[in-house]
Amino acid sequence: MRRVPVLLPYPFDRPFDYVVPEDLDVRPGAVVLVPLNRRESVGVVWDGAPDDAIPVERLKPVSAVLDQPDLPQALRQFIDWVAQYTLAPPGDVMAMALRVIDRRPLDQPTGWQIADTGSARVTPARQRVLDALASGSPVAGPALARMAGVGSGVLKAMAEAGLIAAAPMPARPMFASPDPDHPGPSLSDAQAEAARELVEAVAARRFSVTLLDGVTGSGKTEVYFDAVAESLRQGRQALVLLPEIALSSQWLERFERRFGVAPAVWHSDLGSRQRRLTWRSAALGETPVVVGARSALFLPLPDLGLVVVDEEHETAFKQEEGVVYNARDMAVVRARLSAAPAILVSATPSLETLANVEAGRYRRRTLRSRHAGAVLPEVRAIDMRDAPPPRGSFLSPPLADAVRETIGRGEQAMLFLNRRGYAPLTLCRSCGHRMQCPNCTAWLVEHRARRHLQCHHCGHTMPTAPLCPSCGAAHSLAAVGPGVERITEEAALLFPEARLLVMASDTLPGPHAAAAAARAITEREVDLVIGTQIVAKGWHFPHLTLVGVVDADLGLAGGDLRAAERTVQLLHQVGGRAGRAETPGTVLLQTFSPEHPVMEALIAGDIAAFMAREAGERRPGHWPPYGRLAALIISADSGGAADMIAGALGRAAPSGEGVWVLGPAPAPLAILRGRHRRRLLLKTRRDVAVQPILRDWLARVDVPRGTRVDVDVDPVSFL
Repeated sequence: MRRVPVLLPYPFDRPFDYVVPEDLDVRPGAVVLVPLNRRESVGVVWDGAPDDAIPVERLKPVSAVLDQPDLPQALRQFIDWVAQYTLAPPGDVMAMALRVIDRRPLDQPTGWQIADTGSARVTPARQRVLDALASGSPVAGPALARMAGVGSGVLKAMAEAGLIAAAPMPARPMFASPDPDHPGPSLSDAQAEAARELVEAVAARRFSVTLLDGVTGSGKTEVYFDAVAESLRQGRQALVLLPEIALSSQWLERFERRFGVAPAVWHSDLGSRQRRLTWRSAALGETPVVVGARSALFLPLPDLGLVVVDEEHETAFKQEEGVVYNARDMAVVRARLSAAPAILVSATPSLETLANVEAGRYRRRTLRSRHAGAVLPEVRAIDMRDAPPPRGSFLSPPLADAVRETIGRGEQAMLFLNRRGYAPLTLCRSCGHRMQCPNCTAWLVEHRARRHLQCHHCGHTMPTAPLCPSCGAAHSLAAVGPGVERITEEAALLFPEARLLVMASDTLPGPHAAAAAARAITEREVDLVIGTQIVAKGWHFPHLTLVGVVDADLGLAGGDLRAAERTVQLLHQVGGRAGRAETPGTVLLQTFSPEHPVMEALIAGDIAAFMAREAGERRPGHWPPYGRLAALIISADSGGAADMIAGALGRAAPSGEGVWVLGPAPAPLAILRGRHRRRLLLKTRRDVAVQPILRDWLARVDVPRGTRVDVDVDPVSFL
């Protein structure tokens, strides 16, 4: 009997063998139903030879081949590659590609067609129905009733009389095809030259990587849209990854203006039926363009001709739970396995991408000026030591005056603070008690509008208490530090006539709310925008001319390797919202350290020099991107259990030329969701592969039940 390997969407490290009944046609990539213990599971017939060591009589048969498109070979290779690189079980990786599969068939829409006109009485109304069906093609009930000018009761009576019968409607593509030659905006000479290079890369139908960078507002999106158009002309599919797909309404509008129709969208806010339909349409090659969040990388696109990663520097592309991977890096791998070009887009490219350009692995095309004559904003620092805000306030007089003047001219202003809620810390003025999450090593954040305290790590909430839980003092709990809610409260007092809008992840819960907010700003229904990092993500507000950063020093604290790089990127992107049309813009940075290299780079507008300086500091110590990192995160129900395994891993740590191990040590978030956490960090030279070292290291230590060791190759967060 023929046997095949089947990979199941569970944390298994290999496929299991099954035998194939003679009446089934089974090939690699087929989605099948197989018995697993006492139930049946959906799996995929995998590549490679089965394990002949297991006697065939011990194998169970494949139950059925499901009516689902196959997983393409390039996607199966990608799943294996991601599993090998991240040390995740292949079944867990494959689950991300198979998660929407349902063994139930999708409902097929039905309509009406002529059945028999021989014996039943045909009234004038019935005749109009028959005339509408004369072409022979089925017509949906509501449409047929409108065409014939009859009610649904007439159709029901005709069906009972045998005059018409239900028939399946012909399948129609779920998504309209974008028109690559739909009239788009005219490009400048520099844009046209960059677009030509990208179009040539797509037309070559082979793998390459190009960094498309340029100042904010330089029209990078319109440039790579030309590459998408060439992919459409080639009859291939294009995949565009955005860091916050639910907040990208303006991008979707620009796409529709350029191509005449909307693209297929893939993100977690889609309903289950929509996800199933989109997945199937993608697998059948009926979605020419898909735009999505990082999980769109695992869609079964059979003929991928282009992969674009917009805002490639964004840390949102890193998945921190489950299978831990960086979608930017994996997008390059997906493109290579599909013989397709990849385009990485950013106004502030990551140091990793710049290092690949420097090494000759990636090409680079830079747009040096804003589109349509707009100029870059002027960036100035407000030294908070010289111009402090009034006691109990957080907006300095120069910033408040600038906002007031901007609104007075009929222009729009923005205040940026990358901190949700009202205050990041609540403490008791009587005893000093700090309100801390019971499940995490983190302070509870006050959300005054909702009257509760919340942990932004595990989601734990509790009502705002009238008494201190430690000493019982009444009305002694005080908010310390600002969040966007507190800045909004202060702005309402300072600018009572201004129309305010808050843009934060908890005030814009999805794409519809984000689209409504963007529309209100564009149509000048808002005077002052107050936002968190959401406002940095590619918005185009033509009437916004002032951006004030409330706490420019916020991201620089702590020992994060990438703190300075991230702060430069975030603040440059936020500042890039100002002055994107005819009126010049201004960016004001409230800081206690205007002499910090980050502030100097932002004021001078010389991000390239800052990144070169950052590279010079990392290169001697073999820190990424000039070396490799991998983290082991131990978590257990008790600190003692976590310490025991962390200690064992420390004693078994690898050594050798170009290999260093740091730790074990408590993680900065030493307790998360009730679990005690310890970390070890493996650092190697760039030319050393960390995966074999990690596998050998982990094999030396037995991890007891209840304790976990998670692996994070190329960590972005060090919490």
